[in-house]
Amino acid sequence: MSDLIIFVIVILTLAVSYTVGTIEQAVHYKSIKKREADFRNILIFNEKIAPPEYAGQQFALVCGSVVMGSDRFRQFLAGLKALFGGRLNSFEAMLDRGRREAILRMKEEAHRMGADVIFNVCLETSTLGMKAGGQGLACAELIAYGTAWRAPKAERTNPTPMPTPVKPNANTLEDFFRSSRTASGTPDAGKYHV
Repeated sequence: MSDLIIFVIVILTLAVSYTVGTIEQAVHYKSIKKREADFRNILIFNEKIAPPEYAGQQFALVCGSVVMGSDRFRQFLAGLKALFGGRLNSFEAMLDRGRREAILRMKEEAHRMGADVIFNVCLETSTLGMKAGGQGLACAELIAYGTAWRAPKAERTNPTPMPTPVKPNANTLEDFFRSSRTASGTPDAGKYHV
């Protein structure tokens, strides 16, 4: 009888964990999408060196970090899946949310400083809370950092026009690059070579 009670408690714990985790994940994704739309005007690049027109502009280090944890149900499923190998979708969703949240927090800090663009963006991940033997709560810290710059005034008031979108019938990379070279009016439109 006591074994049955323990089994029922474990199943109820997993069910509650799954329900709460799913609701929390949906609410978090909704928040992320809204804030990504709010900060879409702050551009980020992984290039280490800013273009020469940014020389003499103010710059500062900005960062955003987040610690993400997985619920017990998803940890349980990931443990079962690890026995057979393959992708751990529950942890992929956790890391996706974490990366996007870290980038958003970095953009929020840049926005508070009045920056328009962030160069040399890097992402780092580390695991937290795991004991020897892989036991413990599955948590990951994700940090995004980069150098925030304020765009030169001329660039802010007269932005470079965006290239014309590629037509959906571009079947190959060669078609893609050919259409972007011919359709774009930007000075460096021909920099792509196939």
